[in-house]
Amino acid sequence: MTKLDNILSNISSNYVYIQTHNFPDPDAIASAYGLQKLLENKNISSSICYMGRIDRLSTAKMIEELGITLFNIKDVHNMTENDEIILVDSQKGNINVEDIIGHEVICIDHHPLNEASEYKFADIRKDVGACASIVGEYFIENHIPIDKMTATALIYGIKIDTANLSRGVSKLDLDMFYYLYTKCNMDIVRRLEHSVLQIDDLHAYANAINNIDIVEGISFANTGMDCPEALIATISDFMMSISNVYLSIVYARKVEGLKLSVRSKFSTCDAGELCKSALMGFGNGGGHAHMAGGFVPFTGDDKQEERLIAEIKERFLLHAKNQVQLHNK
Repeated sequence: MTKLDNILSNISSNYVYIQTHNFPDPDAIASAYGLQKLLENKNISSSICYMGRIDRLSTAKMIEELGITLFNIKDVHNMTENDEIILVDSQKGNINVEDIIGHEVICIDHHPLNEASEYKFADIRKDVGACASIVGEYFIENHIPIDKMTATALIYGIKIDTANLSRGVSKLDLDMFYYLYTKCNMDIVRRLEHSVLQIDDLHAYANAINNIDIVEGISFANTGMDCPEALIATISDFMMSISNVYLSIVYARKVEGLKLSVRSKFSTCDAGELCKSALMGFGNGGGHAHMAGGFVPFTGDDKQEERLIAEIKERFLLHAKNQVQLHNK
């Protein structure tokens, strides 16, 4: 049985919901869209849904250009606890995934395993750079033709999550990029790649640049209040272009706490493990070796925030040093 066969054998109805994480990025949307097309080929209808918002111009343009339909869970009023859900680019229990009504029966993801969840079937490959590569492989394995818009969505998802094949790339990502390249509309991909920034984004970049603090190759930067999550990650990527920085921690104050994005240049410093250990006890985090995220609940005043940031910096510095030392032993 192929992976798609396993998925189909564990779906008991002819209609399912495909859920992404709360702030779906191009990889999550591409993966969900590709899966939707695969299920459609097998006469199973689906709706792509999320809880949160589309907070990046490039992501909104991707949805518009490719004609992808997504629903915010708040606007879906007919779901029941018996409805089946397929999680893509996310896992049950993650802080960025809302536990909605319905039953999560299947999970397709490329992030490290969060916890032992009782899916009927799971295809979780943490060594793969983009979830879109996993979904793309299903087309090949099952000899299902891929249309131009689906190929365009998948290749764009791969490009974004692997930073143009420069971060966390596996053989599967390379194989799928090569396969999709001749089948997609690269003009659309180029347009999307040049529709990245909005004017308001420049204020966040300016905030981060003006207060950047680099300590022993580790950069800390604050984007300012209520910065969109995807933009925090983009700015963290940007900080990695600084020559003497090997680890970037970019953070923003939200109403409910601090959101962090972490990037690492070297395998000697695992961003996911570092984020998890540094925030243990008063926050949570995790992710890949080269890219991760974290969250610290917090509702205090400015003075308390300063003390919290100072503690976060100390923890990241300590745990980063320990991790590098352990790797070099």
